[in-house]
Amino acid sequence: MIERRPFDSLGGADHGWLKAKHHFSFAGYQDPARMNWGSLRVWNDDEIAAGQGFPPHPHADMEIITYVREGAITHQDSLGNTGRTEAGDVQVMSAGSGVRHSEFNREAETTRIFLIGISPTSRGQAPAWGAKPFPKGARAGQFVVLASGHAEDADALPIRTDARVLGATIKAGESVDYPLGADRLGYLVPAKGRVEVNGTALEPRDGAAIRDEARIRVTALDDAEVVLVDAA
Repeated sequence: MIERRPFDSLGGADHGWLKAKHHFSFAGYQDPARMNWGSLRVWNDDEIAAGQGFPPHPHADMEIITYVREGAITHQDSLGNTGRTEAGDVQVMSAGSGVRHSEFNREAETTRIFLIGISPTSRGQAPAWGAKPFPKGARAGQFVVLASGHAEDADALPIRTDARVLGATIKAGESVDYPLGADRLGYLVPAKGRVEVNGTALEPRDGAAIRDEARIRVTALDDAEVVLVDAA
């Protein structure tokens, strides 16, 4: 089963400096039918104006993955971590027992990100942060694991949950496969380009909620960039 969630149907808000779309209930957008997808709790599609950002604020017990689509985001937190994550790179913050952080667009252009939140398998652990480049060329024609709670994914950023975040770039007319498993839940969003997922057509930034599908095939109708969460 694949449920298409059109971009225009998503909740959201326009704060001027921030244009946000929410795949799941978040802040002022509440929809009982879109609270979570398994352990996946947040998927925000954010556009942050140049020189603007989120001032320091707290989080606890959430795995927060930032996938930078365009521009760059600058992170600072109460642990003393700082870092600039640019397009093609990913950062992960394990909020654990509690952390305060800020995320700012220090660039001269709009920054566009996917902000993904996944519930951890255990609560109250020490908070942590990390970032890593994932060149899009290395994802050409295949899914690459960007963040994972599985020890075998040694090249991915670690998260403390039974989930994987994956990315792929696909040329128009080509396909990539992923063995999701019929007992797993998938959520896929094309950052760019139109795709079909097991025959279900998606426009750019639509969501696809996937269940009871042992394997998924993503076929690009345009040159495409996709992000997939494989969750319990």
